[in-house]
Amino acid sequence: MKVCETCSVMVIFGADGDLTKRKLIPALYHLAAGKHLPKEFAVVGLARTEMDTDEFKEKLDREIREYAGESIEPATWAWLRERIYYVSGDFRDPHSYRRLRETLKEVDGLHGTTGNYLFYLATAPNFFGLIVERLATEGLTDQAPDNWRRVIIEKPFGRDLESAKALNQELRRYLTEDQIYRIDHYLGKETVQNILVFRFGNGIFEPLWNRQYIDHVQITVGETLGVEHRGSYYEEAGALRDMVPNHLMQLLSLVAMEPPNSFDPNAVRDEKAKVLRGIVPLHPFEVLRSTVAGQYGEGQIDGKPVPAYRDEANVSRSSNTETFVALKLFIDSWRWADVPFYMRTGKRLAKRVTEIGIHFKRAPFMLFRTTPVDDLAPNFLCIRVQPDEGISLRFDAKVPGPSLKVGTVDMDFQYSKYFGDTPNTGYETLLYDCLAGDATLFQRADTVEIAWSNVQPILDVRAALPTDTLPLYPAGSWGPREADELIERDGRRWHVT
Repeated sequence: MKVCETCSVMVIFGADGDLTKRKLIPALYHLAAGKHLPKEFAVVGLARTEMDTDEFKEKLDREIREYAGESIEPATWAWLRERIYYVSGDFRDPHSYRRLRETLKEVDGLHGTTGNYLFYLATAPNFFGLIVERLATEGLTDQAPDNWRRVIIEKPFGRDLESAKALNQELRRYLTEDQIYRIDHYLGKETVQNILVFRFGNGIFEPLWNRQYIDHVQITVGETLGVEHRGSYYEEAGALRDMVPNHLMQLLSLVAMEPPNSFDPNAVRDEKAKVLRGIVPLHPFEVLRSTVAGQYGEGQIDGKPVPAYRDEANVSRSSNTETFVALKLFIDSWRWADVPFYMRTGKRLAKRVTEIGIHFKRAPFMLFRTTPVDDLAPNFLCIRVQPDEGISLRFDAKVPGPSLKVGTVDMDFQYSKYFGDTPNTGYETLLYDCLAGDATLFQRADTVEIAWSNVQPILDVRAALPTDTLPLYPAGSWGPREADELIERDGRRWHVT
């Protein structure tokens, strides 16, 4: 009898939370609409809220229309809805896991899901270890030759190097590494996944993808939103912890990695780990010179006034938490030695954008010395991750006319124009890959710890600084002036789309 690899039950811990209604259920709906889910599939939600399965489904009926991003096809939603169940229980209570085990046994019988379970921990990080321990106690993490058990863990994976190591050790007490899927929703973006195809599937750019031709690389992740209702979390995290060890380091590793031998998950992740290991450590003096932090003050976004960070709900009026960070890093390898990687991320910036800018070196000017041409602009390749996913290449061309004039032109590729604007939450590919057992886009324990080891010196220096040294920047700007000085000292400027 053929084993169904993707037949499974997806169990969502924290099923009554924002992530479930905004991302997970819409992503499952999109997978169902695209015929990417097997008929032997079901969902079990578990949360503290007292309600039964029918009440949970009615709640999802209201929410799916708001968050799925398109008009709902009734037959598709009915198909998925029929496979949704709910268990009420406290994550700390062992009885909750016994009820869950009984429900899973019933669902297996009803839907033929063969005992394959995917546990999604959409909870606060302090519950990760406890939930996994309780699942293991009930035997729900035990795998057999004819079924699998996997656990998806949301970021943050620790809040510093020590806690990341402790979390990995705690998880490995009950799970093998191939059962753990540390999810980063940025890696679900089509353009992020396309970086590997773009680099290694074309013969044009990869020969130029090195220090001989590239002057520097910029990675920008900008948000116009403030902390919204996450003030309490952000006070503990800040922009550095929230974005750099995961999102930015993942983008950096995809841009800078060597070609893997195959698309085998470990082959890809081995190369990403080599990049992170190659980052030149920042000593305390270099932290002060090569990193910038800032916090947004009041200002305007889209012409509307917005409050300062310290005036947000659940934020201290004297908070020294950074909402912006910029870094300059180097990778000590034959491919990238002496090529600076500039990264910046922040909230309440001028534009919502995630992009990777590859800035090539200037061409020699000798040929143009006796012409009216004053300057040659360096070539620029922009990989836009969001919101307008695509890739553009800027190069010089002659302006039509009798005299020699040079202007810059753009060749632009947009995903929506070529492949259609498919509704996407960023979780569809990641959930599908996890169901299929493909861990390529998920972080491994060693890469998590290596990323934190690169961030830890910055955390240590910032902890030792006086609390009144954090520069403010107006909401709606591109961050503090110090971030511009960071790159301008090197004779360069931030690229703004």
